[in-house]
Amino acid sequence: MTVPEIDLTDPAVLFDPFTAYGEAREAGPLARMTIPGLGTPWVVTRHEDAKAVLNDPRFELNSQSFLRPPGIPEHCLRYLRTMSEFDGPEHTRLRRLAAPAFTARRAEEFRPRVRRIVDALLDALPAGEVDLLAEFARPLPMEVICELVGIPEVDRPQWREWGAAVAGGFGPAFIEVIPKVVAGARAAVARCTAEPGDDLISTLLRTPERLTETELVTLVWHLVLAGQTPTNLIANAVEVLLAHPAQLAALRADPSLMSRAVEELTRLTGPQLLATPRYAKQDVAFGDVVIREGEPVITALVSANRDPRAFTDPERLDLARTEGGHLSYSFGPHFCLGAAFARAQTEEALSALLSRFPELALAGPLERSPDPGTWRLASLPVRL
Repeated sequence: MTVPEIDLTDPAVLFDPFTAYGEAREAGPLARMTIPGLGTPWVVTRHEDAKAVLNDPRFELNSQSFLRPPGIPEHCLRYLRTMSEFDGPEHTRLRRLAAPAFTARRAEEFRPRVRRIVDALLDALPAGEVDLLAEFARPLPMEVICELVGIPEVDRPQWREWGAAVAGGFGPAFIEVIPKVVAGARAAVARCTAEPGDDLISTLLRTPERLTETELVTLVWHLVLAGQTPTNLIANAVEVLLAHPAQLAALRADPSLMSRAVEELTRLTGPQLLATPRYAKQDVAFGDVVIREGEPVITALVSANRDPRAFTDPERLDLARTEGGHLSYSFGPHFCLGAAFARAQTEEALSALLSRFPELALAGPLERSPDPGTWRLASLPVRL
């Protein structure tokens, strides 16, 4: 088997991962990735194989899968190990207890509240040119999380600041806000315990078997950490739609396409390029290559979602595409619990934006942040 190499220090990979991973995928189902300081993990590049690995108990998440930046206060550590870091019975238990708050039905019931948040953010945009990433796509998820968790209006400005720091990635600001988010989440759990409302925490507190206080605080942290995905998805989607005027016109002419369009945009330009590393629990044969026990394996969502074995003409944007099965929300036991909420949020954001601003256009060149794990813009200057 030919085993190509992908070098994450190569600017060509950072700024055009679709070509780099696509070439590796067509050379063979496995590649090696060069990550400074982390060795050369295996990379699974094809759709069918990616699904298999994500759903295979022979590949596990463990403490090596998740990096902890230094400097986190000791008293916060017990709140930071989310259900995404567990496998097996403990993951199943946590997911089962949290699932009632994240059903597709609850996401639909929550949609009007998302719509109000979207409209308020659009109302606040200045006339003329604006950075749509900074002024709309970035604040939206944190506003939605605050509404979902039941954070009082008076406390939301500080939560917006915390969300921005978390979205900025590992660094001093990230470390600094962790104890603030933990304290805010503990206060939210205490408030909902004393005075239940129509929010996620109160819903989970009403279940017969429920998460502990620590687990509820951890869930809020998980929402703040993982719930930023729509920021980059919305920005990427706007960029792609403006680059495909015929598809954009078709979507504006038939808003009923929006749900299918969001799935296609998520497949083609979803922000998460790579899944969390998993480790082989035993030797696993992969074609004529053996992945040895203890070796890391990374699923390349960026290439699996454009695999011609799974999607017809996969490099083409087709908002009417009927083929499903993209892996942007993962697959198997760790399929994103909040996927229905992310879809609803993205649909509402794009629907309102496109209907309110029919002359929406780019207002300058676009720059990307060179992030090996996330496909994201540094800014999105547009004329409204």
